[in-house]
Amino acid sequence: MSAPTSSPTEQRRSVILDVAVRAEVHTLLLVSVYLLLAGHNQPGGGFSGGLVASCAFCLRHVAGGPRELERRIAVPPPWLLGAGMLLAVGTGLAPLLTGGQLFESALVDLELPLVGTVHGASVLVFDTGVYLVVLGVVLLLLEQFGAADGTDPEPARDEEHAEGTAP
Repeated sequence: MSAPTSSPTEQRRSVILDVAVRAEVHTLLLVSVYLLLAGHNQPGGGFSGGLVASCAFCLRHVAGGPRELERRIAVPPPWLLGAGMLLAVGTGLAPLLTGGQLFESALVDLELPLVGTVHGASVLVFDTGVYLVVLGVVLLLLEQFGAADGTDPEPARDEEHAEGTAP
């Protein structure tokens, strides 16, 4: 009976690192959302929240490798980047349509049944766009780092091309 073969990347995985990262990733993502929501009134905002979320995904990449990170990301990074740019630019240009100035902020007070009065600003939409841009850029970089280490990020596409071509 031969020993099961595994790639060098799988042999170097640390159980302790995996458990520690799994315990911290969700906390980091919650902190990043807090920074995003508190940013227009307190220190924080879309950039710092996006960096904290990016750190969570970097930890996931270090612990599990590029394949683990790909499994955890539901939205492709270019879509995050595009949606973030659309939100940020759209928020800046929207006041021009109503006769306002570029990047003019709008305030909204909502009365919610169980929560009470909630104060909101259009700055939150802009910060969400910045958050998504930062996260999208970092995830694209992590994909490229995974491709640079010799692992193929999309093996299924290569197999399709190999099967579809005649020798």
